[in-house]
Amino acid sequence: MSGHSKWATIKRKKAKIDAQRGKIFTRLSKEIIIATRIGGPDPSGNMRLKTAIEKAKAANIPNENIQRAIQKGAGGGEGTNFDEFYYEGYGPGGVAILLKVATDNRNRTAGEVRHIFSKHGGNLGETGCVSWMFKEKGVIIVDRSETNISEDDLMLLALEAGAEDIKVEEDSFEITTAPQDFEKVRSALVEQGIPVADAELSMVPDTTVKLQGEEAEKMQKMIDLLEDNDDVQEVYTNFESDDE
Repeated sequence: MSGHSKWATIKRKKAKIDAQRGKIFTRLSKEIIIATRIGGPDPSGNMRLKTAIEKAKAANIPNENIQRAIQKGAGGGEGTNFDEFYYEGYGPGGVAILLKVATDNRNRTAGEVRHIFSKHGGNLGETGCVSWMFKEKGVIIVDRSETNISEDDLMLLALEAGAEDIKVEEDSFEITTAPQDFEKVRSALVEQGIPVADAELSMVPDTTVKLQGEEAEKMQKMIDLLEDNDDVQEVYTNFESDDE
């Protein structure tokens, strides 16, 4: 995580969507294809697909594009032969980096990722070198500017629905859940009229590494370049900074 909170990171990502809409469309379409291939084309029984569709709609991807990606994933054929796996390594200051990758050309992706790591003060590691520092969690963000609910009321609602923890930030509430409870908690919030700004299954670090100044800038630049790579679906880090 970078910035003051996960919500700060998410808002930074959202700000990039308009400038890079083509890449965002490609990434989300790829996620829909993979989710469909793994769990089937019915989002009511495929939580990963349901989440991918919601993200695609939030990014204003047309419904016909979403349906086309689902059909590709269900039917196989050209454009669906993606391998999905993780790269692991370290960035400036010893920050742990876990990359979720989906690619149809492992050699190309390996070369591009390795180049970004080596050029910006990081190094690509062996499988398992940092993944042990992360745990899969459901992460639900509520933008405090969009709701009048009190911290106590939200905490009661979320915990009763099965949430594990709530982190209170200046501009957001960050709710974490076990993966199996993610959809139940998200649905409980929506049913009570709580606007959910972002909801996803994420790899959450056990501890964070705080960087400042030039090191923080180098780390953020590295994250930006990795996120811009067409084959990188998600960038997870234990990076923390006071800098925006």
